[in-house]
Amino acid sequence: MLGFLCLILVLTPFSRGAPQAVVPATEDYSGMYSFLREGEFIQITIEEKGKVSGFVSRFGDSETDRGAFLDQFFKSGKFDTSSLSFTTESVHGSWFTFDGVFERGPGKKPEDEAYYVLRGTLTRFAIDAEKKTSSQARRVEFKSFPRDAAP
Repeated sequence: MLGFLCLILVLTPFSRGAPQAVVPATEDYSGMYSFLREGEFIQITIEEKGKVSGFVSRFGDSETDRGAFLDQFFKSGKFDTSSLSFTTESVHGSWFTFDGVFERGPGKKPEDEAYYVLRGTLTRFAIDAEKKTSSQARRVEFKSFPRDAAP
């Protein structure tokens, strides 16, 4: 009995401390997302300290690369809370910038399509034969691909 009382007295100061804050789990937005056309996609990896890496895989649509599959790696990228921005490398005189946010989509679980949706503004830049740069911006919505179910 005396040992039990000693144990209570020893542990009592620890139970009176400030309640421990429950840290919510952060969302894991890394993964594959749809792009502009069927068969095209974006691979996004959220790294430490807001760094982002990834690439856009798309079909070429200029006279010289029409139908060819092109990978445009991120030249720069930034992530903060749910906001994402990136700029791709130029391939055949064309590159993209994106600025938007991750949101929960209609998918019920990560294994569903569109569990996350990436909404924002995608701007495509192109350099023509006369070295003039043009740009075209549009609002887009990219849906997450289904993730593999945990074993």
